[in-house]
Amino acid sequence: MSLPYETLTQFAGLGLTLLGGWFLGLATAPGGGKWRDRYHDEEAEHARYRDQANEEIRAKNKRIRELEALTKSAPAAEPGSGWRGWFGWGRDNLARIRGIDERREARLNELGIKTYREIEKMTAEDEAALEQRLGLSHGTIGTEGWREQAALLGAGNEDEHSRRFS
Repeated sequence: MSLPYETLTQFAGLGLTLLGGWFLGLATAPGGGKWRDRYHDEEAEHARYRDQANEEIRAKNKRIRELEALTKSAPAAEPGSGWRGWFGWGRDNLARIRGIDERREARLNELGIKTYREIEKMTAEDEAALEQRLGLSHGTIGTEGWREQAALLGAGNEDEHSRRFS
């Protein structure tokens, strides 16, 4: 029995025919659907992620608005309290007031008077009680002008304080 293809040219023609059929089959096969399905699945996953991210952003923006509303209703700090807390641990250098030395400043701090503002806001009764606690003669705080000096130093008018009380 003889083979249907006997020459090299016939075998080459057979190979080219098989190869052409294979390419034609790939071109017409519906196998591209799996890639299309994967693309649509990925597109849907991305849309879910986008929706989730937008929802998180909305929730965070709502929380920011709530915190901003709380900030507006919160009491404001005293203007100079930030730098005082950083450099002086919440107290002023009371020894800069004429009539207060380091020993008296330490005693004032023990009594709870640590800032210029506290001295500035004292009433006449507070002055008398403080003079008694410090062992000063009556009227010393008023005659030395502690409240006025504290007001100048607390406002940052150091040149004016130096000019008037040095």
